[in-house]
Amino acid sequence: MSKYVDGFVIPVPKKNLKAYFKLAKLGCTVWCDHGALDYMECVGDDLNVPFGLPFPKGIKTKPGETVVFSFIVYKSKAHRTRVNAKVMKDPRMAQACDPKNLAFNPARMLYGGFSATVSR
Repeated sequence: MSKYVDGFVIPVPKKNLKAYFKLAKLGCTVWCDHGALDYMECVGDDLNVPFGLPFPKGIKTKPGETVVFSFIVYKSKAHRTRVNAKVMKDPRMAQACDPKNLAFNPARMLYGGFSATVSR
């Protein structure tokens, strides 16, 4: 079975992590309620790597910020489109996502959809 993944890299102020993960737990519930296969939010704890481009440098974190890496797994791109349409209409998300009161700046979030080419 081929899968499709939405991936996110988000700079989050460390002082806002508790609020961010409260929203993330709600997101996990809502996406999975609407059919996502998996949902994961990960906070960076080994980001000063000696090779490649470290996430903090790539996303240009500011002092006091860390990086959150997230992904949501779907059956296919079409399945992702159906699930996301339901999520966007879900009143739980609309209530929780006041753009003036988010724990992060969505304009600095990296996001993209990916066709899985190697999967277990």
